[in-house]
Amino acid sequence: MTPAVALTVAGTDSGGAAGIAADLATFAALGVHGACVVTAVTAQDTTGIRDVHPVPLASVESQLDAVLDDLPVAAVKTGMLGSPEVVELLARRLAGRPLVVDPVLVATSGAVLGDEHVVAAYRAHLLPVATVVTPNAHEAGVLLGRATDPATAAAALADTGPAVVLTGGGAHGPDDTCTDWLALPGQRPVARTHRSVPTRNDHGTGCTFSAALAAHLARGADLDAAVHHAGLFTVRQLDASRRWSLGRGRGPVAHTTHNPAGEPT
Repeated sequence: MTPAVALTVAGTDSGGAAGIAADLATFAALGVHGACVVTAVTAQDTTGIRDVHPVPLASVESQLDAVLDDLPVAAVKTGMLGSPEVVELLARRLAGRPLVVDPVLVATSGAVLGDEHVVAAYRAHLLPVATVVTPNAHEAGVLLGRATDPATAAAALADTGPAVVLTGGGAHGPDDTCTDWLALPGQRPVARTHRSVPTRNDHGTGCTFSAALAAHLARGADLDAAVHHAGLFTVRQLDASRRWSLGRGRGPVAHTTHNPAGEPT
């Protein structure tokens, strides 16, 4: 059967752990054809980001035209966007489509990938048209302009229009679990607890989760099921890479297949 199509709009990662590389690998693993629009080219590895080269707005729009004019895009996921002009472009062109917004504003290494103008554009333009936003606690605080507890932050962001999945990251609970918060506009946030994976090989986790969420939406899952299955997939991939030794810093979450040699299953 012809696969569903998901589109990622994000930056590259020369180390292959995050951004476009993570998104396309995740789409493929979940049986979805991946298309891409590159917003920035980065020089980065497991230790941090060395250089960022933003793609001009006209080129971003040309890439978007090429994909949308030709392919039946069933869901879109955004990552690093880099400029308020790109944020506004996507809000205008993607409104009405299933849209997963991963607000990539600060890299794992601490590098700032979106300044206050980008944050303002997210608030004014992209969040109101998003289907679901997937910040971690720090990103939620930046978007809100204040730090607060995760449940309150998720509810406050949901009041701007989208559903919110505020991810728990690597915070390990006493019973080896961590908690995400799912909030819908006008409703009380719901705790979503899942197994935590103690690992330093977690570079690209947020991209993987949001891409998996978009893939499941593209295949027709409702939001609750898509969140559930995206969480299971991400935990499985973290588990697969937790004993790896790749790079000198925070290693990549696994984007390998479970059957790399192509043996019959």
